[in-house]
Amino acid sequence: MYLTAKHRVAILLHQGIKGTRGKTGLAYLRYGEASIVAVINSEYFGKSLSTLTGIDQDIPIVANVEDSLAYHPDVLLIGIAPSGGALPDAWLAEVKQAVAAGLSVVNGLHTPLAPNFANLKSGQWIWDIRQEPPGLTVGSAKAQTLSCQRILTVATDMSVGKMSASLECHNAAKKRGLKSKFLGTGQGGIMISGEGIPLDAIRVDFAAGAVEQMVLNSGKDHDVLWIEGQGSLLHPGSTATLPLIRGSQPTGLILVHRPGQTQINSCEDVAIPPLPEVIQLYETVANVAGALQSVKVKAIVLNTFHLDTQDSRQAIKTIQIETGLPCTDIVRFGAEDLLDFVL
Repeated sequence: MYLTAKHRVAILLHQGIKGTRGKTGLAYLRYGEASIVAVINSEYFGKSLSTLTGIDQDIPIVANVEDSLAYHPDVLLIGIAPSGGALPDAWLAEVKQAVAAGLSVVNGLHTPLAPNFANLKSGQWIWDIRQEPPGLTVGSAKAQTLSCQRILTVATDMSVGKMSASLECHNAAKKRGLKSKFLGTGQGGIMISGEGIPLDAIRVDFAAGAVEQMVLNSGKDHDVLWIEGQGSLLHPGSTATLPLIRGSQPTGLILVHRPGQTQINSCEDVAIPPLPEVIQLYETVANVAGALQSVKVKAIVLNTFHLDTQDSRQAIKTIQIETGLPCTDIVRFGAEDLLDFVL
């Protein structure tokens, strides 16, 4: 199951246009293939999407699912991640209303929705993304035998832009004519690419093996794989980064950071070390996780959404001097120049 350009999608994004809960929906707005016909948000209905998000698309914001039906969607994409992984009753009622109106549903929440809908119409479906793949084994460092480049995004915190960095690099590599593939490892990346593994839904013993299996399945047919990073080695609640390193056996790393951030967002008593120390940490871990050669952080990608253009350029210069590595905000300024250093 995957979304194509033929689908007409309404994105459920209550409390997600501003704040931290709408990362999935906003990412699909920026990178998804399907036609987005409406964004559903009860706080900002009638407002300008591009002004609120910086995403240059003229898509109406409506108050609820009922209002979105005027734009004739055939799919409802749940673009929010409420605390606990389940929809509040009022939002679940809207999903039920969409299904009753004939819409299919893309669901990236931890709580599956298919059990709620036993009698779907012909051609209607529920795509519960966070399902553990069958046939998993433990990791064994087999990805190191591949000849393709494997570039993994890592970060100083969660939700700083690892998926966007991977996608921007992938798109730039394709424009150069390279056989490039983006490998999604979270619900957003899977929605956009149509395949991948929901790493946070996989039992920890099989996490590295699941990454390894995904990389092996794609590596022989491509010049470069861009592996979507998850979490951070610095975050006390993150378990996903280490199996990504072990399973992908990366040939290079891209470090993603939000300039000015000095503590983990959800754990303010946990400091983010100076970037040279973070770089050393990631390179050391990658080098002892089965790799046959030294693994380096090739570049720094910044998330400067909170800065104006002048301050963004200054942050880039400062971090280039601090780390000695190429650095840019590739969502803002493009990925072309960075590719030469990474590849």
